[in-house]
Amino acid sequence: MKRLLIFLPALILLAACASSPTPRADAPVDSHSPSNGSPPAYAPRPNDDELLRGEAYVDSVELLTLESYPLQFALILKGSLPTPCHELRVMLNEPFENNKVILMVYSVADPNSICVQMLQPFEQTISLGSFPSGHYALWVNGKQVAEFDA
Repeated sequence: MKRLLIFLPALILLAACASSPTPRADAPVDSHSPSNGSPPAYAPRPNDDELLRGEAYVDSVELLTLESYPLQFALILKGSLPTPCHELRVMLNEPFENNKVILMVYSVADPNSICVQMLQPFEQTISLGSFPSGHYALWVNGKQVAEFDA
């Protein structure tokens, strides 16, 4: 019993010092993370003009205000793409005229690919960054979805 009382704290100490587990390959990745230096997965790409542009059906938009200084904003977009072969694209139009933040959400696909015709759900967090002080209106695909103050 005495050995167990000595061994147990040592075991707990070793477990606490162990390195954190390696992330799984299928674990979700924050695609707008600046740590890798590459553009987000949803950002328009130079070869997009060779692809077929399609719809992205946006079901919900949630505006997040992050607790930082200056205030940072992000969106959670949920919806569907026309097929599993389509890739999500989000374009943020700058500069912001009349304090309107305008996002175009669409999809692109290879016109020569053969793909099953079924909706592919998506959920994507879009980093908007910070804004100068003021009152802003957020528009997604031609519809006003939110207002916020920076």
